[in-house]
Amino acid sequence: MAQRFGGKFSPDEGNGAGTPVKGAPPSRQRIDPVGARANLMFAPAAIVLFTSLASGAAGLALGAASAAVLALSAWLLRHGLRAEAAYADRKVARRPGIPRKLFSSVLAGIGISLASYSGDSGLIAALLYGVVTTGLHVLSFGLDPMRDKGMEGIDTFQQDRAQRTVAQAEGLLAQMADAVRRAGDRRADARVERFQNTVRDMLRTIEDDPRDLTSARRYTGVYLMGARDATIKFADIYARSRDDRARSDYMALLDDLEANFAAKTQKLLQDDQGDLEIEISVLRDRLEREGVPLPQTSSPTREDR
Repeated sequence: MAQRFGGKFSPDEGNGAGTPVKGAPPSRQRIDPVGARANLMFAPAAIVLFTSLASGAAGLALGAASAAVLALSAWLLRHGLRAEAAYADRKVARRPGIPRKLFSSVLAGIGISLASYSGDSGLIAALLYGVVTTGLHVLSFGLDPMRDKGMEGIDTFQQDRAQRTVAQAEGLLAQMADAVRRAGDRRADARVERFQNTVRDMLRTIEDDPRDLTSARRYTGVYLMGARDATIKFADIYARSRDDRARSDYMALLDDLEANFAAKTQKLLQDDQGDLEIEISVLRDRLEREGVPLPQTSSPTREDR
């Protein structure tokens, strides 16, 4: 079914639905880090299974086992790439709890060893094939992040709380996206996506400094639950009646919520900057009392003013 695109010259533009919220981030495309190379890693499993069909009972059993191990390796690789991308996207992050890419490389070597051994190769040759496959897999996709990033001086208990809160908020955002798709309106889909970008800016701020969690809990809990419930009701009503008034009211609600989330995010960032300035001032005073000479700052003097 064809869907109409909105835009500057759309006849429905001007109802407030497409007006950008001041302070809101531009809409960003979330690119899946799993590319064609990772998807192609499922192909060896299918090839091994197909070629072992005419190899007798023992050959078929080894081929099936090899295909299962190779498929598991490809599945782990996909999740490992996503975990690595999430790690790289954050300023503060822990290393992945499970080294999925490393396990994927080892399983790829085991799978190829089983496949080559089922093809009447000797044990030594099969092991060599597996070792070479593991090495090539590591060279192609790399290893998992092996150390935490930006965790110095951060309370791990607060960080765990922040991660749980962010996970719950992401779940609510996913439920919003699923609900609005039932409405079958492209402009509503785009509007919800822009609202999600604004919320995720706040979530990244909380992850960077878990001390902001207490002041933002109302936003990540009550407000997001309300937005999700409103989205579900809108989708049910609009899917049945295609009521333009219901869509306008829903868009206006998202505008208000997005403005509040954007303002709160800016407030959190300003508080963090204020805390830094206080720390710098206290440190400078302490050094001056210790007799340590400090260079003059570039702050404007009275004569400059």
